[in-house]
Amino acid sequence: MKKQPLFALLLAGLLYVGGTEAASAQAMASPAATASTGKDLAASAALSPNHSTLLTALGAAGLADQAKGAGPYTVFAPDNAAFDKLPAGTVTTLLEPANKKKLANLLSYHVVAGNVMAADLKDGQVVKTVQGESLTVGVKGGTVTLTDAKGGKATVTKADIKTTNGVVHSIDTVLMPAK
Repeated sequence: MKKQPLFALLLAGLLYVGGTEAASAQAMASPAATASTGKDLAASAALSPNHSTLLTALGAAGLADQAKGAGPYTVFAPDNAAFDKLPAGTVTTLLEPANKKKLANLLSYHVVAGNVMAADLKDGQVVKTVQGESLTVGVKGGTVTLTDAKGGKATVTKADIKTTNGVVHSIDTVLMPAK
């Protein structure tokens, strides 16, 4: 499976998430109410000030110009605050050209094949990422969390941004693969 189109979906989804805060807040409040762009992830792209670090990372990984993909894919999109939680210097190091492959691996760990809406996720469920490793889902009181391979936990802060080729969920922590 080619990974570059998946990163393009991540990029487009992240761009779109920032412009749909009201719609996605409504989606979190009511699982039956999902925001939909009516377009694919690439065509739905709009600038998001909340995901500029991720956009920079996608550019450093050489994936920013790839904005199409067949899908469907589910993207768990870390916001800027998620990247700010990483140890000092981590983002700078990942953005170095020598770490392009490591950065691409990290970004693909945030993508799952298929359309997975928040209401579809079950407590204890294990989902496989396109990177090849797994995430464990937690659901309590309507809050969805993801636990990564290293035990880190991300909370879905904006859910169910649906496009014609996937769905995006904004998260508050960068997920870390084991390898």
